[in-house]
Amino acid sequence: MGEVLGKVLVVDDDEVIRQLIAVNLNLEGFEVATATDGQDCLERVLDVMPDVITLDVMMPCLDGWATAERLRTEEATSHIKVVLITARAQDDDKRRGRGIGVDAYLTKPFDPAELIQVVRELAENGRSTGQGRC
Repeated sequence: MGEVLGKVLVVDDDEVIRQLIAVNLNLEGFEVATATDGQDCLERVLDVMPDVITLDVMMPCLDGWATAERLRTEEATSHIKVVLITARAQDDDKRRGRGIGVDAYLTKPFDPAELIQVVRELAENGRSTGQGRC
């Protein structure tokens, strides 16, 4: 088995999509952990300390917007790269994501190859700037 490309926390309330993303990233060499919603993400993020978080927007309990905002405001998680994944493709939604400070925005249905490329670039960028794992 090759070198681990980075750690990814996959957050989605839909088990099928969560597993689809996790399997694709795992096959590419990423170490993958999963969370079922935003609250679960926030409870697990410090234990996992991922390089990248893929984050669904529409989730119960704590949605992706609020989760991304919390990740950005906490010093311990503010450096983690965040990819929002959602069926909401309106320009206002994309502007909102940029305003929060997310690093990438993919719309469902997404191409798994595109997702892998985005996650790989973000993980590499995080490490090259010294902002990856401690």
